[in-house]
Amino acid sequence: MRHLYWFRNDLRLNDNPGLLAHAQAERLLLIYIWPLNQPWCNVTGMGAQRERFLCESLQALRKGLSKLGQNLLVMHGAPESIIPQLVQEHAIDRVGASRAPGYYERRTLELLAARLPVPLDIHENGTLFREQELPFPPGALPDHYTRFREQLQELPLRQPLPRPDTLPHPPAAPFHPIPDPPTRPHTALPVRGGSLAGNRRLRQFVFEEQAIEHYAQRRNCLDGLDGSSTLSPWLANGCLSALEVATAVRRYERGHGDNESTRWLLHELLWREFFHWRAYRDDINLFRAGGGQRRLHHCSFEPRSFARWCAGDTEYALVNAVMRQLVATGWASNRGRQIAASCLVDELKLDWRYGAAFFEKHLLDYDVASNYGNWQYIAGSGADPRGGRHFDLAKQAREHDPEGTFTLKWGGERPSQPEYVNDAADWPIVDP
Repeated sequence: MRHLYWFRNDLRLNDNPGLLAHAQAERLLLIYIWPLNQPWCNVTGMGAQRERFLCESLQALRKGLSKLGQNLLVMHGAPESIIPQLVQEHAIDRVGASRAPGYYERRTLELLAARLPVPLDIHENGTLFREQELPFPPGALPDHYTRFREQLQELPLRQPLPRPDTLPHPPAAPFHPIPDPPTRPHTALPVRGGSLAGNRRLRQFVFEEQAIEHYAQRRNCLDGLDGSSTLSPWLANGCLSALEVATAVRRYERGHGDNESTRWLLHELLWREFFHWRAYRDDINLFRAGGGQRRLHHCSFEPRSFARWCAGDTEYALVNAVMRQLVATGWASNRGRQIAASCLVDELKLDWRYGAAFFEKHLLDYDVASNYGNWQYIAGSGADPRGGRHFDLAKQAREHDPEGTFTLKWGGERPSQPEYVNDAADWPIVDP
């Protein structure tokens, strides 16, 4: 039997049920297909830092696979076209892939299944709990996080799966080199892609530095590595599984006792879990301005305001600093993202989806469920029972950057500009 396994957001060997399920084939072709951009609002492509982290993650995966006599075929194009062609060329009998939230992700699997002459196996591996482990059917998912957390926080965790000891060899295929990253990590956030780097950071944060002891007090720090675990980039790309992180935290609690900080990190993993299952339920509504309940807010599109927000050139110094940090490093703290999102929605009165698309382009830790779910939450068209979160930007600056250190570091103070610009060249001069 010849199998093909399509890596998606599961770029790891450890705790990868999809990969293990196909490890008994006689031949196994392992592939990754570069993400297709779904452009709108002129936000296209992938930011340099996000692309760099993904390239590093793929290179690390290929290196790990090579130790098991395997390789990774990286391709560009539409999966529903590429995979059937590979099935034909290499006489594949079965195809496997991991499940991923998102409307386009679902439609891709449906199109692929319709075009394949062989079975397509879909494996769950992106969440803490499998669908059958949830205390409710997916269609009855609680609308708000608190009820979701209350039903899941006491559920036992299964053990992460081991990496395969061996893998079948691949069929003859043209394995091209994975391109080198387009840039280097920014010195303010020197993190590298790949499972090895992700596991190293997990060990440091939880066991070696025991920074998890102070996580609840420091998690709102605006700079990377000062307070955040910064595990999210590896989680988003699947270099670490959510189960691996939760298991490490629980192991720490068994040795040192639980506290507010360990509980808070687990609580944030449950937030991620909530947004993932909600994305499955909401489907295309995750991308609608009013969400599933059509809760619209007053907004327009003023291109100059959006361009200034993207460039970190608004009238709000702290917002500017966050946006400049995001573009330079591919990362912003959870607090920083909320501040920037509230500015776009509540001060600039822009459609939240423009901001979500810009974050999608640049974030190292972009995943469709968490990104669009959080933006809907801020805009009041998603899971927030209060109907949105309007941040007092001056208060946020006083509380989270009282000395202005973060703002100064990222050049947040910008020259004042007029709110509107009249282009007189487009209008004829008419005598009164």
